[in-house]
Amino acid sequence: MLHLRYFVAVAEELNFSQAARRLHMAASPLSQRIKDLERELGHDLFERTTHRVDLTPAGAALLPMARDVLERVNSIPWRLSEAVGPRLDRLFMGMPAGVHPLLRERVQLLEDACREVCELKRWPGTSADLADAVRDGRLAMALARLPVSDPALEITEVMREVLGAAVPADRFAGRASVTLEELAGLSYVGTPNDATPAYFEEIDARLHSVGVKKRIRIKMADYSGSSELISSGIAFSMTMLSPDSPMHLYRLDNVAVLPVEDFQPTLTTGLLFRADRVNADGDLSEVAARARRIFDHVITV
Repeated sequence: MLHLRYFVAVAEELNFSQAARRLHMAASPLSQRIKDLERELGHDLFERTTHRVDLTPAGAALLPMARDVLERVNSIPWRLSEAVGPRLDRLFMGMPAGVHPLLRERVQLLEDACREVCELKRWPGTSADLADAVRDGRLAMALARLPVSDPALEITEVMREVLGAAVPADRFAGRASVTLEELAGLSYVGTPNDATPAYFEEIDARLHSVGVKKRIRIKMADYSGSSELISSGIAFSMTMLSPDSPMHLYRLDNVAVLPVEDFQPTLTTGLLFRADRVNADGDLSEVAARARRIFDHVITV
């Protein structure tokens, strides 16, 4: 089963490093596990070059089979609970850091709407971990920062948040906005990979392409670490522009969040369910129907 999970991750990412990061392991042992699987099956599953990874015909044929097997195995715990006893009345909903108050209001509405059928509780985590927990059945649903790439999940976009630059306030005193050229004189600081939504990797690449070359990497997972560096005048970061975002609670005295004139990235949040749990026969079909009514349009801030 582990080898099939490794295979599906590489097949979906077509990149061993990205697949290893998704699986929370190093690329070298992942590559060895794939070779072990190829040897056991008697077929090469990937064509590897120095620049790209592609599925072989055997790999393409195996992918839907592997997904089907994994989905069936992942569904065993809740299907067994359904078969031998009453449905659990307590469900957990994953929540990433910094969920906007407008989105929290909808979560509260969902909790109220579900009181007749379940007790809905919140569970914190990073977007990647929450998506894994929904797929594995540990969470009934989750809010997560997109993109999330997993065919086993039903993903509904629920919020778009415009991002701005968190900059040293004294350096940009009196300013209503900044430009990418002005940011090039500062170091870009992001949170550690295990706490950062995948979308911020795309932002990092875009900033590098337009001349923001200097980077500061910090090990501490608390967002306040970034704020300390920004306040000292040596760095900037990208964060939610809306003043109502909880991420502004990490701001120190000498930190301002300004729109970037020539760069307007948007962070998207999605509502995740396991697709097979919300179909007509799934144990979460009724909860999902209520969630769809409450999250019926995308909030933009």
